[in-house]
Amino acid sequence: MATTSTRAQTHRWLWIASIWFGFGLVDAMQTVLVMRGEGMHHAWTKLFVTTMLSWLPWALSTPLVLHLGRQFPPVGLRPLRTWLVHLVTCASIGLAFSAWGAWLEVLFNPYAYPTGPGSFTKICFDRYCNGVLSVLILYSAILTAGYMLSSRKRLVFQQTETARLSEQLTQAQLDALRRQIEPHFLFNTLNSVAGLVREQKNDAAVSMIAGLSDFLRRVLEGSTRQEVPLGEEMEFTNRYLEIQKVRFAERLQLSVDVPRQLCSARVPSLILQPMVENAIKHGIAKRAQGGSIRISASRCDGTLTLSVCNDGPSLPVDWEMTRPGIGISNVRTRLQSLYGDAFQLNMRNQDVGGVEVTVSLPFVTMPSSREG
Repeated sequence: MATTSTRAQTHRWLWIASIWFGFGLVDAMQTVLVMRGEGMHHAWTKLFVTTMLSWLPWALSTPLVLHLGRQFPPVGLRPLRTWLVHLVTCASIGLAFSAWGAWLEVLFNPYAYPTGPGSFTKICFDRYCNGVLSVLILYSAILTAGYMLSSRKRLVFQQTETARLSEQLTQAQLDALRRQIEPHFLFNTLNSVAGLVREQKNDAAVSMIAGLSDFLRRVLEGSTRQEVPLGEEMEFTNRYLEIQKVRFAERLQLSVDVPRQLCSARVPSLILQPMVENAIKHGIAKRAQGGSIRISASRCDGTLTLSVCNDGPSLPVDWEMTRPGIGISNVRTRLQSLYGDAFQLNMRNQDVGGVEVTVSLPFVTMPSSREG
């Protein structure tokens, strides 16, 4: 922190010195060239150097003016104390500027007066009276520049802070939604276990509990990540389907069409599980003979599309008017939080029967920690 502060101060001083050096150089060149052009005879080198050096008080006092501008911003109807502070400071800098210039003139006599430049007091007084307006303008210009820089800095800080808070809010929302999804899945699975126990299918119940334990362990390992590679998401989904296979046995048929080259695509974690759960709950579970589920992924230009289909009952005519289940609702909310409007979530009846749920989102690749 100390090193950063020192660098910032050094950078600021370099800017101040550069600006006032530029002012002095322009003033000195203009003074010398104009006077020489008018045929005057002076000590040109001394005049050039003293004119440049005369701006030194302004360079040294600029940090003070900027500090006072931050402490006493002269905007709006401020207390009288604010204006008194700036008026006194402006007058003091003007006096220092005049005294320094007068001392340089007395010391070096740059105008080459035969009898000398005159008394220090008279030169200082004349400089001060003649330069009141320019001192006021310069002081106001420094205050204005400082206020604009401070406003820009505050704006950048506010934008950064807003972005940080927005990111934290989004993260908190996604975490809350994730905590909603996981118990929802857990309760449904435990209900399935209870059903197997009631049917005295103890071996199947034990297998489901073992599968559930392994699945939850994998979920907890990645609980801090909101997005994972598609290949890893498919692993989670396969673990879930293994649990459901214990329950439905041969009634559940599965087809997967996920090209290997898409396994590194970035997708929200646990995005497929509620879609597959919805397909099983509303499709396969309602049919005595069971059915099939097809999971596929495809890419079109910069868009990744995930699809989960089942050949169960079709959606009712008024399904859009009914309230969707917690799984699909959370999928939509998570996608909204992560991608804004850059996604699509659709549910539709298939021509051959059954229901298809598709999710389209931006195609972005990420390193995969596991094989897809």
